[in-house]
Parts: sequence; structure tokens; C-alpha cells
Amino acid sequence: MRTETSAGHGSAVVRKALEAELRAARERGVQQPRVIDVGGGSGVWAVPFASSGCLVTVVEPNPDALATLERRAVEVGVSDRITVIADDSDSLTEYVPAASADLVLAHGLLEVVDDPVPVAAALAAVTTQGGAVSVLTANRNAAVLHRALSGRLAEARALLTGAGGALGEASDTETLLRRFDTGGIEALLTGAGLDVVSVQGDGVVSDLVHATGEEPASVVASWEQDLAAFEALAAATPPLRDIASRLHALARRPA
Repeated sequence: MRTETSAGHGSAVVRKALEAELRAARERGVQQPRVIDVGGGSGVWAVPFASSGCLVTVVEPNPDALATLERRAVEVGVSDRITVIADDSDSLTEYVPAASADLVLAHGLLEVVDDPVPVAAALAAVTTQGGAVSVLTANRNAAVLHRALSGRLAEARALLTGAGGALGEASDTETLLRRFDTGGIEALLTGAGLDVVSVQGDGVVSDLVHATGEEPASVVASWEQDLAAFEALAAATPPLRDIASRLHALARRPA
């Protein structure tokens, strides 16, 4: 599945970017921004967005994930603002009208679909003019670096030199069909007719460093604030951005 990407959660940097997009939609006069969460899983993004007043459509084939989503939506009281499409991303344009969404999420999706090119085209097709597509994906460079530093040099070499940044049949533990670097995700989104607004890192060091748990709560809280501040700065600073665990790209459909 999507363990390596942790894409269901994202960082404060990602949330800030998405919240800015929703504010921009409201400034354009959209009272209830429409969000399409493709591969939305158990509603980690969908439920908070619905709670903030958005109308959210979740496209997700996994029945267990959808059951969790339904439970979360009921608990928060937003079931009436969430529509579920129990199907995969290939069927997106069959259910969602063209140019209808203010924000389209594809988090942890493009590295697991059979072919990301038609999926990216579908994401663009359902986005309204001026709306945005948010992609969160596994970073090829990070996968190479982490394996090299842990002594798994054969895997690191395979990820660095192989097509798509995946181990393929060479490993029975591989969970992803591909990984992206900055240039790769930019090319994919541009090819779909989108204008790339930004590419930032997600998890530059936060996936690697942790508090020991032995410090006083006040010390831990201060450390976590410092870590968040560093991540916010590093996320937009090449080359630190380019070795983050994940890459977050925001692309806009031209008006």
C-alpha cells in the first residue's frame, strides 16, 4: 500500500498550502469549495475539509477504508457534505463533471496506479479554471539516500538507475510502482495541461528524528515547534526539498 509515502497525513507545510487554496476559492466567491479526494482512503483529508464547510467527494475502492471514513464522518457530523465513489481513479471522469472541482487531491496515488499519465489528465479535467491539483508522492532521491545510508547499496543503486525509481520484481517487499523526483512530477503535471505553482518537500528530517520521550513535556513541545519551523523552511529550500521523504506539488488549471 502507501506506507512509505505517509501521504494520508502530510505535514503542516502541506496543510498550509491546501488551506491557502481553499481561502482563494472563497475569495473568488465560492461559498462551499468543492474538493475531490482521489484515493482518499479513510478520510484523513476529507473529514477536516468537510468540517470547514467544503463539499468533498472521495474516490476510493477499499471498502475497509470507506467504512472508517463513514464512521469518522458520522462522529464529526459531516456525512451530508461527503460523497463517496467506491471505485478507482480510472473512473474519475465518469463520476465527476469536468471543470467542477476547486481543489483535487492525489495524495499517495500516482506512485501506485498502473499509468500515471491518464490519471494526471483526469485530475486536470475535473479541475475548474483557476482551481488546483495537489499531488503528494514518494520521492525517488529520498528512497535512494535512505537505503544507501542504511547500507542497502544494491537497492539504492537499483532505485537510482532503474526506470521510475522502483525496485520492481527484484524485491518482494516493494510496495510502489514508481517514485518521482522534482523534474519528473513537474513534467507529468505540465504534460496534463497544468501550470505548476510550487514543488515543496514533505518530511525533510521529520521522518528521521524523534524526541526520546524522556524529556519534560515543555521541552518536547519546544523541540516539536523548532522541528516544524525547520521543516517549513527546508521544504522550500533546494536541495533539502529534493531529498525530503515526499514531494508536494501544487498545480493550477489555467484560467
